[in-house]
Amino acid sequence: ILFNTIDTALSSLKSSQSYINSGMDIATKIAFDLVESFNDEEDVNSMEKVMLEYAAMDRELNNYINAFEETVNQVKREKPENIPDLEKLVEEKLTAIESENSDSDLQSNEKYMYFMDQLKEMKKQFRHISDNDNETIEQIDEDIAVTRSQMNFICPITQMEMKRPVRNKVCGHIYEEEAILEIIQSRKQKKKKVRCPKMGCSHVDVKGSDLVPDEALKRVIDSQNKQ
Repeated sequence: ILFNTIDTALSSLKSSQSYINSGMDIATKIAFDLVESFNDEEDVNSMEKVMLEYAAMDRELNNYINAFEETVNQVKREKPENIPDLEKLVEEKLTAIESENSDSDLQSNEKYMYFMDQLKEMKKQFRHISDNDNETIEQIDEDIAVTRSQMNFICPITQMEMKRPVRNKVCGHIYEEEAILEIIQSRKQKKKKVRCPKMGCSHVDVKGSDLVPDEALKRVIDSQNKQ
């Protein structure tokens, strides 16, 4: 069995995931642009459907890759005298994996979860005022004013307004990207953990992999600065 050829084919499949990830990033940006431009809710919701379609493609690709890898590893371990029907074995493994699929798989996709979380924050800050709103314009303006007054644009590390805010997925606190990464790198060289710089936070092991861009907050800050 030409395992090197199989490994090459698997690498090609895995590279396809980058195209799916790029598509999800583009769909996320479009949705944020729609909210910020006060477009119809239907247009924004259509992007959520696109994200779910991408999540389904990602799951399908991952299932196939996992089925292929598990089958190849099994053959390598067993070392049969006769070359087995790899295609049939992969199909059987794939069927078994897909039988465990559920709708919650798509909604637990990391990029979809990020999309929904950030979209929720975007809607809080850039609410679309329509004729169908039950609240008055004055009430909406008041809600926005309160929300913005409560939102902290200041980095707990630099004590300056953030330009590239990132949020810690573990504790939810937000920092200037460059500042927190500099601390992480410095402590890593000393083989020490990083405590969350936000006063009162009990999280004592901040990692770079825990940080995600807070696009909603960045857009709010940029919008405020333009006014």
